[in-house]
Amino acid sequence: MTTVAKKSFGAVGGKEISAYTLKNDSGMTVTVCDYGCLVLSILAPDKNGSFGEVTLGYDTIEGYINGEGYFGAAIGRVGNRTKGAEFELNGKRYSLYKNDGNNHLHGGKIGFDSRIWTGEIVDGGVRFTYLSPDGEEGYPGNLSVAITYTLTDKNEFILDYAATSDADTPVNLTNHSYFNLAGGGADSSANILSQELRIAASYITPVDNELIPTGELMPVEGTPFDFREFHAIGERIRADHEQIQYGGGYDHNFVLDSGREFALSCEARCTETGRLMRVYTDQPGIQLYTGNMIKCAEGAGRGGRTYQLNDAFCLETQVHPDAIHNPQFPSALLKAGERYTHRTVYEFSVL
Repeated sequence: MTTVAKKSFGAVGGKEISAYTLKNDSGMTVTVCDYGCLVLSILAPDKNGSFGEVTLGYDTIEGYINGEGYFGAAIGRVGNRTKGAEFELNGKRYSLYKNDGNNHLHGGKIGFDSRIWTGEIVDGGVRFTYLSPDGEEGYPGNLSVAITYTLTDKNEFILDYAATSDADTPVNLTNHSYFNLAGGGADSSANILSQELRIAASYITPVDNELIPTGELMPVEGTPFDFREFHAIGERIRADHEQIQYGGGYDHNFVLDSGREFALSCEARCTETGRLMRVYTDQPGIQLYTGNMIKCAEGAGRGGRTYQLNDAFCLETQVHPDAIHNPQFPSALLKAGERYTHRTVYEFSVL
């Protein structure tokens, strides 16, 4: 049975921020927060039964406010990049905030990662809600969003997303947790290059030099993107391949073979600690990002760490990026009065 403990985590604009720690019977804990619907911490067991921190983050709310990189954050209204920071819908053109060169990234200047959500303790976890008003960051429609975080006794961290809108609007929600299965937290200097991934994807959506999808599908066979069997993350991360060069490593959407069927999409493992993380989702894509642009002020990370290149990886479940401009991709459009739902599960075990 999972218990939930609530405590203060500072204040933003005079409003108190709360952190909620979920703990199951085996001792695994997940701590989440109502600022940015953040995942602050995940303590998962290793092969010796010792619990260690497997995410990157900050010790204080100020760290999240002032830091970069979306550590642990809920991402929305639309995750990833939107070409030209604009789109046309129902005959009307909408302009979005340009926060990634000429493009729109992860919901804009003040996305869901920087909003204060309302938290409510529920059975086994916490339900966070937020109303994104019509016109926020340029998007149409009043969007009601709920994200529920639960932890099971099987060490499953479950993320359930739901949303409704009173007008047609694009929606592509995800979470931007950074994982490192070495689990040393503040005391570890291990990066993720020796950790291994398997991704059930036969294609990626290749990108241009601004990391915007070209609209094509690229087979992974014979490329550094073939993770259909386990490979070390660092094995081909510096390969002489145009797509690797564009991303400075891996920063690409993998087209999951399962489509929108809820299924095992990815496995990550660290043979040194014995930690294994499986990712299940009902989304058609998953963004592998290997921390190629991590920025962290000296000593600003959790426990005084200075996070560096390739210190963690992200596995962001999603609809393919820039779907609004690529009708051949699965749709990210939420119709007025319809319901958006999305489930992702991060399951922790040992080898």
